[in-house]
Amino acid sequence: MTAYEDGRGQRTTKDRLVEAAIGLFARKWYGTVSVAEICREAGLSNGVFYRYFSGKEELFKTILSHVLDMIREALDAVGGDSARERLFAYADTILRFSSEHTQLVAVFREGQYRFFAYEHELVAIYERSLGKALGREVGLPEYLFALGGLRFCAIRKAFQASPIDHATLQAILEGGIFRGLGIRPEIVFGGSAHPLPIPLEEGARERLLRAGKRLFGEKGYFETNIHEVTDAAGLSVGALYTYFDSKESFYAELIKLVGHEVRSFIAANLTASDASSLNALEFELRGLWLWLVYLAMDRHCYNIVREAEFVIPAAVREYYSAFAAGYRRRPSPLRLSSAAPSLDEETVIEFLMGIAHYFGIEVAFDGSVANARAALETLGRYLSRGFLDYLA
Repeated sequence: MTAYEDGRGQRTTKDRLVEAAIGLFARKWYGTVSVAEICREAGLSNGVFYRYFSGKEELFKTILSHVLDMIREALDAVGGDSARERLFAYADTILRFSSEHTQLVAVFREGQYRFFAYEHELVAIYERSLGKALGREVGLPEYLFALGGLRFCAIRKAFQASPIDHATLQAILEGGIFRGLGIRPEIVFGGSAHPLPIPLEEGARERLLRAGKRLFGEKGYFETNIHEVTDAAGLSVGALYTYFDSKESFYAELIKLVGHEVRSFIAANLTASDASSLNALEFELRGLWLWLVYLAMDRHCYNIVREAEFVIPAAVREYYSAFAAGYRRRPSPLRLSSAAPSLDEETVIEFLMGIAHYFGIEVAFDGSVANARAALETLGRYLSRGFLDYLA
């Protein structure tokens, strides 16, 4: 029986509204869906809607709560005679859930961005169920290692058809990626980071992009209009259309700019830290630490890319493809395949990008990296050994 069927197994009016909303929210951004549109999709009058919900937000949150209940129920059913069996069943459940419930996952992904309390609750569900599988208490480092990679891989497989190798995911969870490598914290976290160069003079195009980055980052894509961008840049509306065909193409250029700035900041400061002295694990952790530092300085980049997943998904695919290409260009001693040659490198790249993505979410909403170092150092141990010490 679904959440809103009656006792005879028939779809109720409330059920029809929820199902219509799920389909619309999965295809379109929350801000563009109206109550009237939901009612038309459900074949009901607008007045009927308000018998069950006070407004669109309550309906949206009802769906988010339903998704949490479904995930909790799926993970509660995970079993196995050993920690190893339970961990692998746990990973398989997460991968299957995204593939089998793509619409609900699409809605929840927007919900985690718009109403962060639901993401916090989901993290708590994941941590409790991971602890149950391992037979021990877990915290943020264990969550980021296992769930950051698994959640990202599950979504990329379900929505972008990324070729995720399940055997590699199991091997990572069991034994890590950078096997046998240790870290020197003073090198990974020490030194100083240099900001990106600041141009002494900006042209009209650059002024528009700088204004757009701030406004879209603060208010969002749909809540910001072109007039606000051009006013903030001290230019006419016509000036924007001299360089960009539309608001969407302007936004796509912003996404490209954000990706370039993040990669440039990390690359420049990795070079400054003398990358030749770092092993592959230290190199990965140093890059992740620099990403978190950058994000704490410029949260706008997170907001722009996250919202773009629902506005211009093709541009976001290019954003992540550029980061993946950076992994492939690493010098030979730092290549992922040299650390764990038996693992599928493309799956490893997706897994590591997932850790960065979900660690970024934590820092973006916490607002600082004050508590990140300890978690990152512990995360390094899991990247080296996986959960080997806890599997029977």
